[in-house]
Amino acid sequence: MKILVTGGLGFIGSHTVVALQNKGYEVIVIDNLSNSSLKVIEGITNITSITPDFYKLDLRDKLDVNEFFKSHQDISGVIHFAASKAVGESVKNPLLYYENNLAALTYLLQNIVKLPHQNIIFSSSCTVYGEADQLPISEDASIKSAISPYGNTKQIGEEIILDTCKAFGKLKAISLRYFNPIGAHPSAEIGELPLGTPQNLVPYITQTAIGMRDHLSVFGDDYPTNDGTCIRDYIHVMDLAEAHVVALERLMSSKTDTNFEIFNLGTGIGSSVLEVVNAFENASGEKLNYSIVDRRAGDVVAAYADTEKANKIMGWKAKRSLEQALKDAWAWEKSLTEK
Repeated sequence: MKILVTGGLGFIGSHTVVALQNKGYEVIVIDNLSNSSLKVIEGITNITSITPDFYKLDLRDKLDVNEFFKSHQDISGVIHFAASKAVGESVKNPLLYYENNLAALTYLLQNIVKLPHQNIIFSSSCTVYGEADQLPISEDASIKSAISPYGNTKQIGEEIILDTCKAFGKLKAISLRYFNPIGAHPSAEIGELPLGTPQNLVPYITQTAIGMRDHLSVFGDDYPTNDGTCIRDYIHVMDLAEAHVVALERLMSSKTDTNFEIFNLGTGIGSSVLEVVNAFENASGEKLNYSIVDRRAGDVVAAYADTEKANKIMGWKAKRSLEQALKDAWAWEKSLTEK
């Protein structure tokens, strides 16, 4: 079966391509290389001994998207990662985010509904929950007003897919709401490659430990948590990648009672920023230089997943530990200095 992965050279996308190829799927990758590198293809090939078909294509170009699908009518499923994802950047440049994340999704769906096999997995986010009223956060939690244009594109993206599923009965979709993906493939062939200053905690930690950054800033230690720092649910990227394969197979096997489902993807365990710092020091043997600074606008106090629905209905469960994810992230960071 041919599976299209948009944004397939990005962090989560590349690991999902590996998971798909390891399960025997033929993978086609679309990426515009705006936040990724062609070198990722080499890493995927080194891991799986298979080179995925690659098309450099910008999904905002409607004519190019239409032309691509005209010659790829045999695609059995689409996993849609391609999107801009930096919260701060989205606040400064909202129109870029609405164009890149929503127009592209629209053009993609316009073509998927013409295919013989109409299956899509949507890359969503726990940001749709905002500051949740109850922890852990289940899929039934209320959707709060988005605190950033990025978060809003995830909410609207889900609504676009739901409306399209209602209008086109053959279209089946699963939206996967990620918590905090970290780590790298254990081979250190692929991993997270942020452009410029990292927006996420773990790559900032590893870059500080390797000497690229002077120190790590911990934003606030006066939150109502055990150690005063924010709590998040950190999931190994390979657990996340494997969940996409499980979700795709659920769609293609027609096990669903409805044509649109939502699942949280996390570990169900909340870890504070300082707990992650300590776990990294234990996993790497490196002492981390960090300092406490003022709170960062927009940060919620705590967010971790209720994973019961994904565990029971999809039959998927995260199996890798925080320490393993940090060990793999550190191995990846060290490998970058050798490449």
